[in-house]
Amino acid sequence: MLQLFTTDFFLLALGAGIALACVCGPLGCFIIWRRMSFFGDTLAHSALLGIALGLATNSDPQLSIVISGLLLAFLLSILEKNSLVSTDTLLGILAHSTLALGVVFLALTDNIRVNIEAYLFGDMLTISRSNLLWIAGISLTVGLTLYRFWNDFLSITVHAELAEIEGVNVQRMRLLLIILTALAISVALKIVGVLLITSLLIIPPATARRFAKNPEKMAFFAIIIGILAVIAGLVGAFELDTPVGPTIVVCATFLFALSYLKTGHITTGSSRSRT
Repeated sequence: MLQLFTTDFFLLALGAGIALACVCGPLGCFIIWRRMSFFGDTLAHSALLGIALGLATNSDPQLSIVISGLLLAFLLSILEKNSLVSTDTLLGILAHSTLALGVVFLALTDNIRVNIEAYLFGDMLTISRSNLLWIAGISLTVGLTLYRFWNDFLSITVHAELAEIEGVNVQRMRLLLIILTALAISVALKIVGVLLITSLLIIPPATARRFAKNPEKMAFFAIIIGILAVIAGLVGAFELDTPVGPTIVVCATFLFALSYLKTGHITTGSSRSRT
């Protein structure tokens, strides 16, 4: 067991997982508070189309994922204002159509041979040093932006109209939050895959919600729970010979189930932070 923690591929996977957990915790809090989980699914499913386009154009798939996620984020922000259908219907159409388009595009391209399962469920053990630097760089960017605009994000989440009166540019903050979500999903793809990304964004914050008394504590606890899930998932995957990404999500779900053993009702914050 101790030898496991000294191997290069394990340390690279662990570093990437911890970097992602530090971002997904606080960001996932806003996804829960703003009820954006389906929105996260849509961005995650669109990532496979970005991968297909990147491979077809011989460009870096990781960069293609980021670009496709950002483009979809802008598209969603526009369509939400002008769409003739409800937002959840629009998200459902975009989520499944982009995922299906990505799979079909890969199947029709004869010169492309990829392991689709690795993209759907993650391939954490193949993370290289360059991948780790990419993940750490984007995670740091997202984390610092969240820290810088934390109060503004809270304001538009609690009461958008009041935040606008106080001088917060609500539309800009909403778009920025969407962009940060897209960036986080782009780096999470390598770790837990397209189908499991949203779970890592939602489960740790949902678990932390049982214990936190204010938004900041909820974000902090979500980071700790996410890190615990990553470590337990990595070790469990090696011991049980199971896929790493799904094992991490199972561990996070187990921690969520354990949180319900706690008696009594725990609020998520003061009246200022309720959503």
